[in-house]
Amino acid sequence: MKRLRPSVQVLPYLLVAPAVIILTVFYLYPILYNIYLSFFTWNMRGPMKFAGLSNYAELFSGRDFLHTLLNTLLYMVMDVGLVMVLAMGLALFLQKNTPLNRFIQTLSFTPNIISLVSVSLIWMWLMNTDTGLFNYLLSVLGAAPVGWLTDKDVALFSLVLVSVWKSVGFNALIICSALGSIPGYLYEAAALDNASKRSVFFQITLKMISPTLFFLILMNIIGSFQVFETINIMTQGGPSNATNTLIFSIYKQSFEYYRVGYASAMAVVLMGIVGLITIFYFKALNKRVHYR
Repeated sequence: MKRLRPSVQVLPYLLVAPAVIILTVFYLYPILYNIYLSFFTWNMRGPMKFAGLSNYAELFSGRDFLHTLLNTLLYMVMDVGLVMVLAMGLALFLQKNTPLNRFIQTLSFTPNIISLVSVSLIWMWLMNTDTGLFNYLLSVLGAAPVGWLTDKDVALFSLVLVSVWKSVGFNALIICSALGSIPGYLYEAAALDNASKRSVFFQITLKMISPTLFFLILMNIIGSFQVFETINIMTQGGPSNATNTLIFSIYKQSFEYYRVGYASAMAVVLMGIVGLITIFYFKALNKRVHYR
C-alpha cells in the first residue's frame, strides 16, 4: 500500500481551515460567549458580576417575556402560513411561460431586492392613520379608518402584511422552479386514469415539490424569528407592547437598558426555541418528504 506524503495528508485540513476559522470566530465563539454572558449582570461599562440563574429566573417569572414570546410565535405562524399559501397560488398561476407571466414574475420578485428600511418607510406612509393611502381608500368606500400601526389588535398583522408582500415573490419563484422540474409523464399518466385536479395536485404536484416546500418553510420559520427592521422603524414594539418580539426585545434590553446579561439569557432561550422547533420540524415532516 502506497503511503501518502505528509504534504498530501495535511492538504485537506489546510483547505477547510479558512472555513473552520470563520465559522469558529463569527458563529461558534459568539454563541458560547453569549451563553457565558447570560450568567452575569453587566451594563457594558462596569465589571461583570456573576448572577447564576437569576437572569433566567427573572425571564420566566415576568409576564413581559411570555407576552413577547407569544407575539413572536403568532407572528411566525401568520407570516409563514400566508407566505407559503400565497406563494403556492402565485407559482401555480405563473407556470405558463407567457409574456404576461414573465412580467408578473418580475413584478412579484422586485420587493425582495428592495431595502427593508425603504419598504418599511413606504408602508408607514400607506398605513398612516390620518394621511395614509389605505385609510383614504376606506374613507372613499365609506368605511371607518383603521389604526394599522396604532391599534394593538391590528398592528402585528400589519407587520406580517409587510413581510408577506416582500417575500412572497421570492418563494413563488423557487416553487415555480420546482414545478418546472416535475416530469411530464406523471401528469400524462394521471390524465389517462381520469384523475381529478385535486388528486393530481395532492398526489403528484405537492409530493414532487415537497423537498422544496420543506426547505422554504424551515427558512421562513427561522427568518420570522429574526424580524427586527420593520418593528424598529414602524412600531418600536408598540402599541402597548403588541408588536414586541424576542429579537427586538433583546436589542432594547442590550442597547437601551444596558442589561446585557438579561438580554443574553433571552437570546439563549430564543436559540433553544428555534432549535427545538427545527428538530421537531425535521422529525415530524422529514418522512413525508418525497425525495427523488
